[in-house]
Amino acid sequence: MAKMSLQEQMMKAGLVNQKKLKKAKKGSKKSRELAREVKASVEEKKQNEAEKARALNQQQQEEKQKKEIKAQVKQLIGANKLDLKGGDIKYNFTDGTLIKFVYVNSLFRQQLLNGLLSIARFEESYVVIPSIVAKKVAMRDADAIVETQVAEEEIAEEDDPYADYVVPDDLMW
Repeated sequence: MAKMSLQEQMMKAGLVNQKKLKKAKKGSKKSRELAREVKASVEEKKQNEAEKARALNQQQQEEKQKKEIKAQVKQLIGANKLDLKGGDIKYNFTDGTLIKFVYVNSLFRQQLLNGLLSIARFEESYVVIPSIVAKKVAMRDADAIVETQVAEEEIAEEDDPYADYVVPDDLMW
């Protein structure tokens, strides 16, 4: 005896008719399509949430790295700042469009002019630090360094349009 499907058995027994079978098949097809749509929607939502989580994580990593760099800069400047107490010469420099000054002694003034020392921002004020340290700080945060003179040996002589003009040693501005 050949195997009959459940649908055929139910029709033979008179429990269902052809119309009810078609309706049942149609309903199950709709439920399968709906299940696929729901599954696709859930997958898309998971992907969107994962993407948001990755973006947030990257942003937090960048903020953490910025804080670490800021702390390194503060530590470098704080550990290498020179004591300017007793300075009696007003050394002027520009910070953006503003003219600022620090009081230094004659040795520090000469070293600032020769490019051996630089001026950096430190906690709402200005400090003098060695130019070697200023280069390290500038690699991390260029905005922390206010002024660095280029050492005379680093200036190309043929590029200097004012080479014929002599600047007095005692000139201060």
